[in-house]
Amino acid sequence: MSLLEAIQLIGYSTGAALHLWMGALLWRRRRGLNRVERVLLALTLGFGLWHASNLFITLHTVLGLDIERWSTLMRIADTVAVMSITLSYSLLLHAHLHLWAAANSRPLRLNERVRIFLSYIPALFLFIVVPLIWQGAYAPLFVKVSRYVLPFAVWAAYVLALVAATDILIARRSESASERRWMMIVAASLLIIAVMVIATYGFHLGEGTSLGLYLKTITNLGSLLPSALIAYYIYRYHYLELIIKESLIIASFAAVVLAIYLYGIRTFAEWVTARYGLRAGAVEALLILGLALSAAPFRRWLENRFRKLFEQEASLYRDVVARIGSLGGRYKELPELLRFAEERTAQTLGLRSVRIIPRSFDSMEESSGQNEDKTEARQIESEDERFAIRTEGILKLAQESGLSVIEGEPGLRELGCDLAFPLKRENELFGVMLVEGSPDALTDDARAVLEVLAGQIAIAIEDCWLVEKNVKLEKRVAHGERLAALGQMAATVAHEVKNPLSAIKSIAQVMSEDEKLMGEYSRDLSLIIGETDRLSRSVTQLLSFARHSPPPGAPSRVDDLVQTVVDLFRPEARTRNVTLEIRCDVDTELNGASAAAVRDALSNLLINAAQATPRGGRVRIEAAKDNDSICISVTDSGPGVPVSVRQKIWEPFFTTRQRGTGLGLAIVRKRMEEIGGRARLSTSTNGQGARFELLIPS
Repeated sequence: MSLLEAIQLIGYSTGAALHLWMGALLWRRRRGLNRVERVLLALTLGFGLWHASNLFITLHTVLGLDIERWSTLMRIADTVAVMSITLSYSLLLHAHLHLWAAANSRPLRLNERVRIFLSYIPALFLFIVVPLIWQGAYAPLFVKVSRYVLPFAVWAAYVLALVAATDILIARRSESASERRWMMIVAASLLIIAVMVIATYGFHLGEGTSLGLYLKTITNLGSLLPSALIAYYIYRYHYLELIIKESLIIASFAAVVLAIYLYGIRTFAEWVTARYGLRAGAVEALLILGLALSAAPFRRWLENRFRKLFEQEASLYRDVVARIGSLGGRYKELPELLRFAEERTAQTLGLRSVRIIPRSFDSMEESSGQNEDKTEARQIESEDERFAIRTEGILKLAQESGLSVIEGEPGLRELGCDLAFPLKRENELFGVMLVEGSPDALTDDARAVLEVLAGQIAIAIEDCWLVEKNVKLEKRVAHGERLAALGQMAATVAHEVKNPLSAIKSIAQVMSEDEKLMGEYSRDLSLIIGETDRLSRSVTQLLSFARHSPPPGAPSRVDDLVQTVVDLFRPEARTRNVTLEIRCDVDTELNGASAAAVRDALSNLLINAAQATPRGGRVRIEAAKDNDSICISVTDSGPGVPVSVRQKIWEPFFTTRQRGTGLGLAIVRKRMEEIGGRARLSTSTNGQGARFELLIPS
């Protein structure tokens, strides 16, 4: 057996085994494949059939089989070869158009869909070539279709050059250095294959010489290189990554066994037989027996050598995913999961530190449109708070930039790390993973592993967030049911109390008109009237809280509505010696329901502000546009809200005053939620007093 035949056997068998094995694995998951993965499946099968057909033809030549007897199978092999290689180039172009669209984070455009359709037009070439293969006496494929070899070579070179150019453009857009280098290597390889196709089949370089046969074989085997591109697809999208590694082990083992047999056993047996005059075939049989006995341990050794390349990454990935599976969805155990991932990742990859900072569930709900409170921002008093502020800056950068890894930012150095990996899941940011390590540890492979882990950790955080969201929803529903029952009871009590109060006030007013009684009981009558007024306001608040929503009034502009409510409170403010200041630059018109809800909420805020402001103080009412909302704020100059009660002030019947009902802020929040808005306690501009804001959807 010649060296050329050995190269053909090893090369074609490796190509067939690798591609058909990958195709079979993809075929098992055919129901879950998307369009791009189905193209990849067809591409792997196409290259596999091309190599399998060439392997059959090579075996026919090596075994010296009769052409006439095997002509039908030879024609079938040639037919499969020409069909598979023709469609493979069209599929390669098809796959790259999808890859280019994915690199730009968009779907296929109309012109790209047209190009995909046009890429399959060369398949019409098969209607001419396939009948030629089956006409007349059998001849090798390239002899039968010799007149069409040059046009096909030009087409193949064009596809390879275009695909290489696409790879270069994608490499320039890639954010990962390892991906850029890999894509450039694949592009260079495809250009080399294109040059060899033109030189061998276009200009017939080395025609009629042994060099020409070697060039044709190497050119045919060059189609193994696009399999590296298939591996890139699978690696890039983390699809069947471990299966590729098993395929490499199997293909490599087959290639080594073939090489040992062809050049070890055969050559050594012939030399020993000639040198010592031993019986022909006996030495070869003994060597084959020895190879069979050593095949199993040799395969294990080779498999271990391959797995060492991925041992750390696979172990780390397996451990973290297993822990995610065991703790997934249990949000109270999320800190334990993140701590395990940090320690395991740093230890396995030799990093100085790994810190996983999830976004707070409250901030994630705000970004997804939930109505949650935004607590008052505090002054930075500790190192932990400074770290949180800097981390929030990195999170904002990750959200806005869309980068898969952040490096070189000044904020990273302030956090004491070198890289930041956003924890994203379907364009939703769930946190960031901060990594600190030496340049030797932060290799391209380590970065790739960290990027994969970031995606898995994002899934775990999302699961916990969804569970937390459901738990909060259940609590909110239960809380709403309790409030509804409480409100119904309050309404019943209020109705029972309001009529007697009105009667008491009327009697006191009538008695105050009697001069004799006024002279003797004026102080008592004034106290009775004042207390009945106070109780009446409390009853009114109870009824307001029990009511689902105030009856809608006429539409009103924001500035007119604010002015009207403030004017109603000016007499009371004057009696308390409190100045009311208005600054309203919004003339947006609110519908009747929104206007009624805002009037009710603003009235309660003004009552609280007037009561909290000392004599001689000021209450400032402002209205302005805030992105897609209208923000109405009420700021007093009182003592402010203590930190210890900020989370409780929105609860019904919670009050810090002896005579308060504790319903004012509960009504404010309720009215805002009824119209899809929010009420929140914010930070006052001068650091004193309290600032409450009403956010109304515009």
